[in-house]
Amino acid sequence: MYENDIRVFGARERNLKNIHVQIPKKSITVFTGVSGSGKSSLVFDTIAAESQRQLNETYTSFIRHRMPHYGKPNVDAIENLSVAFIINQKRLGGNARSTVGTITDIYSSLRLLFSRIGEPFVGYAEAFSFNNPAGMCSHCEGLGKTETIDIERLLDKNKSLNEGAICFPTFEPGGWRLTRYIHSGFFDNDKKLKDYSAEEMERLLYADGIKVTNPAPEWHKTSLYEGLIPRIERSFLKKEDGEKIRYGKEMERFVVKQNCPHCHGTRLNDSVLRCKVNGKNIAECADMQITELLEFIQTIHTPIAAPIVSELIRRLRHMESIGLGYLSLSRETATLSGGESQRIKMVSQLGSSLTDLTYIFDEPSIGLHPHDISKINDLMKQLRDKGNTVLIVEHDPDMIQIADHVIDMGPGAGTQGGTIVYQGDLQGLLKANTLTGKYLSYKAELKPVPRTPKGWLSIQNATLHNVKHLSVQIPKGVMTVVTGVAGSGKSTLINGVLPRLYPETVFIDQKGVQATKRSNIATFTGIFDSIRKLFAKKNGVSASLFSFNSQGACPACKGLGVTYTDLAFMDTVVTVCEECQGNRYTDKVLSFELRGKNIGDVLKMTVAEATDFFHEREIVAVLKRLSDVGIPYITLGQPLSTLSGGELQRMKLASELENRGRVYVLDEPSTGLHMADIRQLLLVLNRLVEQNSTLIVIEHNLEIISQADWIIDIGPYAGQNGGQLMFSGPPRDLLSCKDSLTGKHLKEYLNEG
Repeated sequence: MYENDIRVFGARERNLKNIHVQIPKKSITVFTGVSGSGKSSLVFDTIAAESQRQLNETYTSFIRHRMPHYGKPNVDAIENLSVAFIINQKRLGGNARSTVGTITDIYSSLRLLFSRIGEPFVGYAEAFSFNNPAGMCSHCEGLGKTETIDIERLLDKNKSLNEGAICFPTFEPGGWRLTRYIHSGFFDNDKKLKDYSAEEMERLLYADGIKVTNPAPEWHKTSLYEGLIPRIERSFLKKEDGEKIRYGKEMERFVVKQNCPHCHGTRLNDSVLRCKVNGKNIAECADMQITELLEFIQTIHTPIAAPIVSELIRRLRHMESIGLGYLSLSRETATLSGGESQRIKMVSQLGSSLTDLTYIFDEPSIGLHPHDISKINDLMKQLRDKGNTVLIVEHDPDMIQIADHVIDMGPGAGTQGGTIVYQGDLQGLLKANTLTGKYLSYKAELKPVPRTPKGWLSIQNATLHNVKHLSVQIPKGVMTVVTGVAGSGKSTLINGVLPRLYPETVFIDQKGVQATKRSNIATFTGIFDSIRKLFAKKNGVSASLFSFNSQGACPACKGLGVTYTDLAFMDTVVTVCEECQGNRYTDKVLSFELRGKNIGDVLKMTVAEATDFFHEREIVAVLKRLSDVGIPYITLGQPLSTLSGGELQRMKLASELENRGRVYVLDEPSTGLHMADIRQLLLVLNRLVEQNSTLIVIEHNLEIISQADWIIDIGPYAGQNGGQLMFSGPPRDLLSCKDSLTGKHLKEYLNEG
């Protein structure tokens, strides 16, 4: 080790067991270990947090108050830290005005290009911005979309006005807005809407500012009649007031978004769209796939634009080099996956000439086909070779291969983890007696006897996004793995087309569940009711006493165990409740025990610990399923809002394990899983199929692909160069499919190449 290594002394954050470690600078260090072993606690919650905290303290208090707040991690000391850039899986999000082009600044260079050589000249770079009044379409204000009312959902034409034909809130019988229609004198209030003449329907819906000639006595003398559509648009769509906020959820049922009829979704006004370079306007350029845009920009040879063109080419090549060539600059950032978001964050670092920084990556392999991982590996080496330190938390064997140094955490998860079980080079890890070492040395094989299909789900001539006229038969009663590079059309086919044809399909995805910060594993799975009843019976008191949402809750934190302090410009600070010390309950409730533990102790137990503690069949069965899907380290009281996408998906999967005969779709269930956990996951997936279910798994992980009964490969590449069926059949036959990138990598994985 060198003198200027990053040195960590006495790290105790979360489950870390007072560890000391040295991390070589200007090298690639990969942190491995099972989920929950302490990798993130060491890398993100200790090293990254302390770097950010110390950097922030160099600013004035005025600036610090406007920056995120970082508490001091639980560590004795860290030496030789450098400034850390954290490039995580957090989705970019953003509003409707944030696009791939704006977030990467490539659109800014494109605007500059059009302002210099576009014809006819319409103005400087600002004029080409859809976020600037000079360039935006005035009808949609640069959003490219307009909101309209869905008439079919708004009206029940089998009813009259008196019977509640208008389904919108406050227009129902007794609702005050309905009075403007039933008292107007224009309508027979008992006539079914389906019997209205075209003129009556037009007046009900669209008339605007009409003087009323024969109203009922209740009509306001000075009022003009206003049809339903202009009334709803004025009161609910165009005003950002309490009405819009109060009825926001109900409005979602009636409001549809469509491309702006004036700018056709381009976001820009007519004069900007008339300005062209080599026959293309800026909106057409932004809609192109990045690989196509790169080709187009390379056809521009005007001398005055040479510096802008070379900058655009450089940036677009960076996007292509990290496997995002299938995106367009007009793609909204809110629609990007976590993996795509992470790779976009990398782009801004590629052009930086800063050195001696620490780059910290959170599983950069997520969402990537093995074909694309080599591109990310090249990027990591570039960052290191510029004189930077690269720290990667990772499970993928192809990414572990590039490590100069490996730190393996374990031996298990949660309380069983938190120690360093190996550190050194990769060759040493392969010989080490750790879970990671064993699985890296493991000789992969195909599933010996794939199951035989019991029927077929048929997709004929599917066309959606980049999938064009694709037909495929998906087998029933087996595990089908759908493969292909990121952006090839896998999700379009399975998440987009399949449910339209087979709406009974159950999707077990990584999206958050509809829950509050009070929801946790115990409440979500339903075992908390049983646990509360056990405490009530043992102590002869009411079960409601043990609800942290009810009478037994600590009054200071209202049963949350933590308090939230809003510090205006700074991040909200979460602190353990001083009154109950994080136990959620009053002292009286905590005095009641079950087998030597109070209710607060039980909520702090991990799934694994609770499995040993309880012997009630209905509780143990649920806990066993949670362990089976690879989350034994999560505590019963951990808020669902703090779980990762992969953990949420596995929690949902656990709740399906006793169901039979369904069609399930899982999207990348290997996310965040160690190789040892993937073996456990495969047992769970096979169990579902053995219960007469059909399983369709979208996946890049070669171990899961090798254990499929059937493979459907989409490709050959991403975006417009994808969307084709490359292969459908048993895994063994994929190895001889020369056109399939998946087949090529599977062959290498099995050492059959």
